[in-house]
Amino acid sequence: MNASSAFDYGQALDKSLLFFEAQRSGKLPRTQRVNWRGDSGLTDGYQQKVNLVGGYYDAGDHVKFGLPMAYTVTMLSWGAIEYHRNMMDLNQMGHVLDAIKWGTDYFIKAHSQPNVLWGQVGDGDSDHYCWERAEDMTTPRTAYKLDTEHPGSDLAGETAAAMAAASMAFRPYNSSYSDLLLVHAKQLFWFADRFRGLFTDSIPCAKEFYTSSGFEDELLWAATWLYRATNDESYLKYVVDNAASMGGTGWATKEFSWDNKYAGVQILLSKVLLDGHGGAYTATLKQYKAKADYFACACQQKNDGYNAPMTPGGLLYLHEWNNMQYAASAAFLLAVYSDYLTAAKSVLTCPDANVQPHELLTFAKSQADYILGKNPKSMSYIVGYGPNYPIHVHHRGASIASISVVHSVVGCVQGFDAWYHRPAANPNVIHGGLVGGPDRNDNFDDDRSNYEQTEPTLSGTAPLVGLFSKLHSLNLGPIPTTSPSPTKGHPGSYSHAKAPTKPYGAPVEFLHSITNSWTVGGIQYYRHKVIIKNTSEKPITDLKLVIENLSGSLWGLTPTLTKNIYELPQWSKVIKPGSECSFVYVQGGPQAKVSIQSYH
Repeated sequence: MNASSAFDYGQALDKSLLFFEAQRSGKLPRTQRVNWRGDSGLTDGYQQKVNLVGGYYDAGDHVKFGLPMAYTVTMLSWGAIEYHRNMMDLNQMGHVLDAIKWGTDYFIKAHSQPNVLWGQVGDGDSDHYCWERAEDMTTPRTAYKLDTEHPGSDLAGETAAAMAAASMAFRPYNSSYSDLLLVHAKQLFWFADRFRGLFTDSIPCAKEFYTSSGFEDELLWAATWLYRATNDESYLKYVVDNAASMGGTGWATKEFSWDNKYAGVQILLSKVLLDGHGGAYTATLKQYKAKADYFACACQQKNDGYNAPMTPGGLLYLHEWNNMQYAASAAFLLAVYSDYLTAAKSVLTCPDANVQPHELLTFAKSQADYILGKNPKSMSYIVGYGPNYPIHVHHRGASIASISVVHSVVGCVQGFDAWYHRPAANPNVIHGGLVGGPDRNDNFDDDRSNYEQTEPTLSGTAPLVGLFSKLHSLNLGPIPTTSPSPTKGHPGSYSHAKAPTKPYGAPVEFLHSITNSWTVGGIQYYRHKVIIKNTSEKPITDLKLVIENLSGSLWGLTPTLTKNIYELPQWSKVIKPGSECSFVYVQGGPQAKVSIQSYH
């Protein structure tokens, strides 16, 4: 895959992770890279005699909304679980875990008792009356909690899911922290399930900003993540026993978001079935999978007319306000489902046609590429990525000069007069923020007051971390034979390269390397990377490889109908002279044998 003809997903990932640093509330660490931010919200919870310092500001404002923050941590963790090796190759795993931990450390404080969860800090209405930096905040920092008399099963359930998923993400690196997260996840799930209700009935001031459509999906979501984190069959029994009553096998959706988790539940449970672990629950898991397929087929436009809406330029379009987050979450979900189907050697059966797993990945890539600039406006909707991106982002901190530059306090009204209405570009670049994006006709107005289109959110950027990690693994340019040493305190990766081999008479050479290894059940597994380089003076097309003795999963190639024969992905059929592409496979024991069957 020629890097010059593709987007730099590694750089896009790096930008995305910077966004979470820019959204931090609390005492900033010495490792903080976004240096236009300073400490803020240092007395959060003080009035209520609870320490709620930390966590994330939601979007362009300074409210800490629990539901989208918890969903954000779940999605960051899911990305880390599925694509940790890709993140390690990019030397980003430490930053990803930092982003997750900034959220989970806050949730540990917020879950101050088994049946108490502080769900919000700040009030949206009063916050929106002011335009000021987080470091200058004058608005009330009222904290709101859930307890047995004021339940919130959606918020507590999503926080339980976040803690369970994060416990999996941290398991290989910090087992004691992982164990602690799991304790909180179990307690929160019990609280959410035992004391049922909508969180907006207990925290009414959240309703205007994050109205939950129901809590049943979050209960199923939390139980599913707890099953995945613990392998405790009682959680699987829960999602099966409650499949019909909670809508898990009834709701067919075209949306996956901070509010609607059904498609995520259905795809996670499809993995259980595809992995052959359904057992006595197989019949119900098949019903879950049917709804997962509905979501995937609707995105693929092969769902007998019941398809997800698209813009003329090819973007999923579900909501007028901040639509881009729905495209991002759908793209991540389809990339994951593609991997699950590929591992099971299965295909997606849609009403209009069968869909190969790589086609789901192609669609996910199309959404990522639209976000990064392949759209009618040639605009990157990730702030700071590429030559053309929004510069009037609806974000208080980004739109006002940093406290390190303008040391005096910028007052509530002064912020509107001096900075909000300023026609100039924002003085600070909020790198990695995914803005709301274009309208249904691919039109976009880069205006600070146009918050529907120019405001970035936690929940929008979070799915991109996993998605960009996955896509980078399919789009690798030249890499060094030895990866950089991991940052102190962060997991990294090491590579031990073997000498390149050039098949006799073929105009390519292979470079084999081992980028990671681990032990499971006494068996040593290795992650192999194979770089294919065109050493001729002509482009190579229709390259078909023979891969023998392969016992594990493979990424970056597409299987053909012939056993052991693979070809390059649909979007990378040509290797230009001097260019490289690569694929990765996991193997226990000796490496697989790679050779060329044919090429043009």
